[in-house]
Amino acid sequence: MEARTAREGSERRGSASTRKEGVLDNPVEDAPSFHFQGLSEDEAGKRLKAEGFNELPRQGHRTPLGIVLEVLREPMLVLLLAGGAIYLLLGDLQEALILLAFASMSVVITVVQETRTEHVLEALRDLTSPRALVIRDGAHRRIPGREVVRGDIVVLAEGDRVPADATVLQCQDMQADESLLTGESVPVRKAILTGKPPSSIRPGGDDLPYVYSGSLIVRGSGVVEVFAIGLKSEIGKIGQSLSVLEMEPPRLRTQTARLVRLSAIGGGLVSLAALVLYGMLRGGWLEAVLAAITIGMSMLPEEFPVVLTVFMAMGAWRISRARVLTRRAAAIETLGSATVLCTDKTGTLTENRMSIAELWPRSGDTFSRNEASNPILPADAQALALYGLLASAPEPFDPMEKAFHDFARERIVDGSITAKTGWSLARSYGLRPDLLAVTQAWRADARKAAFTVAAKGAPETIADLCRLGDAHYSTVRQTVDAMAANGLRVLGIAKATHEGEQFPETPRGFAFSFLGLVGLADPLRTSVPQAVSDCRSAGIRVVMITGDYPATARAIAHRAGLDGDGAVLSGEMIENLADCDLQDRARTATIFARIMPEQKLRIVQALKADDEIVAMTGDGVNDAPSLKAAHIGIAMGGRGTDVAREASAIVLLDDDFGSIVTAIRLGRRIYDNLRKAMGFIFAVHVPIAGLALLPLIFGLPIIFSPIHIAFLEMVIDPVCTLVFEAEAEEEDVMRRPPRPPAEPLFSWPLVVWSILQGSLVLVLVSAIFIVASVRGMPADEVRALTFFSLVLCIGSLILINRSFSTSLVTAIRRPNLMLGWILFAVATVLGLSLSVPAVRELFSFGPLHWDDLSLTLGVAVSILLVLELAKRFWRDLLRF
Repeated sequence: MEARTAREGSERRGSASTRKEGVLDNPVEDAPSFHFQGLSEDEAGKRLKAEGFNELPRQGHRTPLGIVLEVLREPMLVLLLAGGAIYLLLGDLQEALILLAFASMSVVITVVQETRTEHVLEALRDLTSPRALVIRDGAHRRIPGREVVRGDIVVLAEGDRVPADATVLQCQDMQADESLLTGESVPVRKAILTGKPPSSIRPGGDDLPYVYSGSLIVRGSGVVEVFAIGLKSEIGKIGQSLSVLEMEPPRLRTQTARLVRLSAIGGGLVSLAALVLYGMLRGGWLEAVLAAITIGMSMLPEEFPVVLTVFMAMGAWRISRARVLTRRAAAIETLGSATVLCTDKTGTLTENRMSIAELWPRSGDTFSRNEASNPILPADAQALALYGLLASAPEPFDPMEKAFHDFARERIVDGSITAKTGWSLARSYGLRPDLLAVTQAWRADARKAAFTVAAKGAPETIADLCRLGDAHYSTVRQTVDAMAANGLRVLGIAKATHEGEQFPETPRGFAFSFLGLVGLADPLRTSVPQAVSDCRSAGIRVVMITGDYPATARAIAHRAGLDGDGAVLSGEMIENLADCDLQDRARTATIFARIMPEQKLRIVQALKADDEIVAMTGDGVNDAPSLKAAHIGIAMGGRGTDVAREASAIVLLDDDFGSIVTAIRLGRRIYDNLRKAMGFIFAVHVPIAGLALLPLIFGLPIIFSPIHIAFLEMVIDPVCTLVFEAEAEEEDVMRRPPRPPAEPLFSWPLVVWSILQGSLVLVLVSAIFIVASVRGMPADEVRALTFFSLVLCIGSLILINRSFSTSLVTAIRRPNLMLGWILFAVATVLGLSLSVPAVRELFSFGPLHWDDLSLTLGVAVSILLVLELAKRFWRDLLRF
């Protein structure tokens, strides 16, 4: 625990401000850095030629034209284009243009989305090719990062991006932000390599003698020697894994393509049957061909790809209103079926900012920020926070030093003391591997050589500076352990005074007094506990994968409401597990701590191997492989890197975990409504196909002509796209478990239910058609009576399929503006076809009387009541 608090609780001083005071010496400008001769230009040129540039190679780069050719091979798009071509041959320009417009829109959307994914390696390449200051032939040269070679001596200063993996040869208080590779935002200290090299050269952890390509130097400076470039660097290995990983194919696309093929085969068989029957029974094979084409078009399932396109586009728009952007539309339906949600800790469950959570003054009276109602601190707690502030940079960059400044403004009476006239920073002592503390001496009066000294750092280091006795030190250790177990980063605070202009060489020369301990935490987002609870009720297991320490991860998981009863799996433990063993452990684990990038990928693959539908959140370069491998990759839009965003399917604009749950809710709603629309399409084509074949079988007048088919499509298309897409979510949408991964979009219970609906409509409408024909009603009146009955029955199917979890009365009460407008338009056209002779002639209708209209209405109401009763018995099988 002491080692953990030393690493986690250590503080850095503000280099920007201390440099202004002239306290620090920059080794880049000093003589020692000029002792390095570096490679010769000739040797560097030879290595560049032999080993290549320091960049990620282009592999499998796809051009927009290549993407278009891939898209044109999609079965759904082929069907749209074929349907448009057939309508052109039939002379129906309007329907052809509509289908071709949908096809073009699908091509454009897909090309744009696929082209953006090509930017993944480009973003990585940008990170790995900054400008670099190298020493060659004993002289400093600024060169492009892609020209850095193995063995180059590179000079690094604050603000520099590291161009390649390198060993530290010389450094002065150098710290690097390696969050791109580790996911943890707290900078890590660097040290000079002494003695035997560490067994691991992976990023993360303090006092390692290595820096890594893509990381940022946030403090100090140093000189390093490159040992790995390009694909051999840590970030290069991630890029290499991205180039060979395939994104999870959208299951919905595969299922819909299969459904379209089956429907097309069915439509073709019906058309062939119509051709044979017409030709054999009536003669005139040319008329038979035209009749077969018309019937085939009545059954052509062009609504399926149209519905999918519209639902995904509208779904992306609805989800964007919840500040969630969809980069791959097919991920929307997959999100609704997620069974495991893997989330990191920093910035997703937490706010990604440090704040002071607890003060433990030497008096022993603990002050907890969450429990305190009085904004004014007790005197001893106020002194503790004030000296922590004095040990921080006046203009902080470090997140923990920012926390002291924020706390001072809120809770300390004179929190702006460092900005008062006359106060100046006289001397600052930075962190050193042998002294994990920051010490700063302040002069209150320029005329006096009297200084106030403040120190903060690892508790054991501060205790040593204060020369605490064994009894007091034991109490401090127990308190540190208790605070660290609650997920807090613990710092010790001490004060001293100094007289005279001569300062000691190290802080050990001051007579420090121990003031107490400060616990800092990254606050949990307020929406997280409720969101986790919603996930649990929806049957979704939430798993935390973090690079932080197990104790911190366990504390955050407890506050978030995660089921943390299982043991924490650490990266070290996973390293020793075979894939099959990891799959077993991942089945019950809730917390994964100290995880490396390739281990995140292994965890995702283990969960997928266990037939889980995995959603994965991430923000750094290190997260990109697991984001791409997951069924749904979710990147952070606010703090996420371009690499993570490009590798993901969904981007959270506000980095809020609660937004993920909102997206899951919408994903389930979209999938439910998509199934309703598909079921309605299948059901409505049954009576259309039956009524198209029926006259041929019985030798009766043909019911449908192209104008009737066009009108039916005008009803069916907007209903199955706009009406069902706008339906509200089912009441139990977040109270039922995710659907089984292998469950098809169009399951057999839904197929049978659709056939049952369509068959009932076919039987009743066919009965009206046959009886009216047998009784000698004129053909145009029979056509009008049959067509009106069919349209009104289609209206009944719409109402029945609006909801499966609520009654018909409740569904009708739910507002759906699009349904109202479409029903009004249909009623208007039907009314005009009866009352306006020109429209009636266009439809080849005869006049209908009130008794005829009453019959059609009675049939529609009967179907509505029968299917509503049947739905109650079929609901469980449909899994709505």
